[in-house]
Amino acid sequence: MKKILMSALLLFLFANVFAQFSVRYELKETADFYRMNQLLNKTGDSGMALKDVKGSPYLNDEFINGTIYTTEKTQYNDVPLRYNLYNDDLEFKNPSGEILALAKPEIVDYAVFGNYRLVYSSYMAGAKIKAGFLVLSEEGKASLLSKLSVIYQPPTEPAAYKEAEPAKFVRRAEELFIRVGTAAAKPTGSKKEVVQIFPDHQPEIEAFISKNKIKTNKSEGLAELVKYYNSL
Repeated sequence: MKKILMSALLLFLFANVFAQFSVRYELKETADFYRMNQLLNKTGDSGMALKDVKGSPYLNDEFINGTIYTTEKTQYNDVPLRYNLYNDDLEFKNPSGEILALAKPEIVDYAVFGNYRLVYSSYMAGAKIKAGFLVLSEEGKASLLSKLSVIYQPPTEPAAYKEAEPAKFVRRAEELFIRVGTAAAKPTGSKKEVVQIFPDHQPEIEAFISKNKIKTNKSEGLAELVKYYNSL
């Protein structure tokens, strides 16, 4: 009996996690996505011969069949997806085998493939507001997001006591952001900076950080903080 109840509970929770997609989004033929979406005819590698470059510009080197949920509340299943960290492009492979990138990434509400869930969101970069793909970890009134990227290091010539090094892509440190409502996501920093991200319940947030010794530069602690805020 306990096993039956536990199974029923798990099914209920699983259904609720994905309920927003089944209720809010209209499922359409994937062929419509290829036909109607405006595309950029590029591979995202900026013309570089990747075979001569160490490392990878991609979050996932191989295409993974995923689902795109658009801001127009449409859903497209079984789209082969790959995220280019270097160009901040969401790439896909069409039925002809061409590798293309979304010309209008702002149409993407969610892109879910493998263990990844990307959103296209505005975020603060210094005093400027930028927009790009971020990995979504927690969602609710507040969302925990992270920006993943790589930098390209050109090859170096040999020098005294130093061998030549090939060109390479180097993964940058993960940048963490918290987005409240529809506002631009803000980078996390000190305890004081994180508390100021939340427009309400600031005394509770500050107390929760102190009581639980939350490290505001670590995703694990911030995930707990966002969950707590969403429960208030």
